[in-house]
Amino acid sequence: MRQEIRTKFKELFHTEGELYASPGRINLIGEHTDYNGGFVFPGAVDKGMIAEIKPNGSNKVKAFALDLNEYAEFGLTEEEAPTASWARYIFGVCREIIKRGGKIEGFDTVFSGDVPLGAGMSSSAALESTYAFALNDLYNLGIDKFELAKIGQATEHNYCGVNCGIMDQFASVFGKAGSLIRLDCRSLEYKYYPFNPVGYKLVLLDSVVKHELASSAYNKRRQSCENVVEAIRRRHPEVEFLRDASMEMLNEVKGEVSAEDYMRAEYVIEEIQRVLDVCAALEKGDYETVGQKMYETHHGMSKLYEVSCEELDFLNDIAKECGVTGSRVMGGGFGGCTINLVKEELYDNFVHKAFTAYKERFGHEPKLYDVVISDGSRKIG
Repeated sequence: MRQEIRTKFKELFHTEGELYASPGRINLIGEHTDYNGGFVFPGAVDKGMIAEIKPNGSNKVKAFALDLNEYAEFGLTEEEAPTASWARYIFGVCREIIKRGGKIEGFDTVFSGDVPLGAGMSSSAALESTYAFALNDLYNLGIDKFELAKIGQATEHNYCGVNCGIMDQFASVFGKAGSLIRLDCRSLEYKYYPFNPVGYKLVLLDSVVKHELASSAYNKRRQSCENVVEAIRRRHPEVEFLRDASMEMLNEVKGEVSAEDYMRAEYVIEEIQRVLDVCAALEKGDYETVGQKMYETHHGMSKLYEVSCEELDFLNDIAKECGVTGSRVMGGGFGGCTINLVKEELYDNFVHKAFTAYKERFGHEPKLYDVVISDGSRKIG
C-alpha cells in the first residue's frame, strides 16, 4: 500500500512528501456506555489509513483517494467545502484546526486504507486522525493528542453529519501496541491495560449485513436511558448519568418507568460494571473471565438492549458451540461484526464451521479479519 501511494503521489505531483498513518480500532467491551458517562475499552488495530502529504505553497488542497480512484481540489474557507464525502473528512480536519488558531496552507496528498468499510472498525476516524496528526506535525502547530482526537470528532459533527462520541478518534490517536485503553467517557481519563493473549487470536467475523434500523433505534435507546436517569434523579439528585446509578436505584423506580426503559438501563448499568471486571481480569492475565464477560455483553445487547440481529446471534451461537473463549456483537449493532477471542487450536475449526453454517443459513459467507493490537497515529517516513 505504501509503495502504491508513493508511486501515485510522484505521478500526480512530481515530488515526494512525508508519510503518516493512523489505525482503525476494535472495542473489546463497553458498548452503548459512552453516552451514559461510562467506560469504553478500545484498542488500535493493525489496519488503518496511510497518507503522503506535502505543502504545495498555495491555498488549495489537492487530494487523491487511491482506493476510489477519485481526485478533489478545494480551498480552506467554509465556502470552498468539497462535495465528495471522503474529501469532506480532510476539509473538516483543516477547518477545525483553523478554528483553533492553527495556521495551515494548501497541500498535495494521496491516501489509501485497509480498514474494512462497514465492519465497525472506524475507517473514518482513522482518516481524520491521519490528517490531524500529519498537519500538526508538518506545520509545527503544537496541538496535544487529546485535541487531535477532538478535531476528528468535531469533523464528524460539523462536516459529516455524525453525532459520534470520542472513542474512535481517541483510540486511533492514542493506540499502543499490546495494550487496550480504558477510557472514562465522562472525565476523559484513560489507562493502558496489557493485552497480549498468548495462545489466543482476536478475530472479527463480519456478517456483511447492515439493517436500516440503526440511527432511529440508537436515538430511541438513548432516550430510554435519559428517561430512567430522570426518574432516578428525583430520589437521588446526584445521579447525572446511568454510570452513577446502581441496580438498587434502578429497582426503586421500576414501577415509574416503562418495561422497555427498565431493560435498556439494566443492560447499561451491567455493561459499565463488565468493563471494570474485564480490566481487573486482564491485570491477572485471566482471559477466561474476559471471554465470559464478552458472552454476557452479547446476551445483554441481544435480549435487553435489543440491538443484535439474527445473523449476529447465529455467529455468537456458533462461537459457543465451537468452544470459543469469548464472542459478542461489536459496535452499535443491527449488523456488522462479532469480535471473538479464540484459542489458537480451535481457530481453524471455528472459522470453517462459521463459514459453512453461515452460508447454508444466509446464502453468503461472512468475512474474516484477524486483528493485532497496534500503535496509534504516527509518522512512518
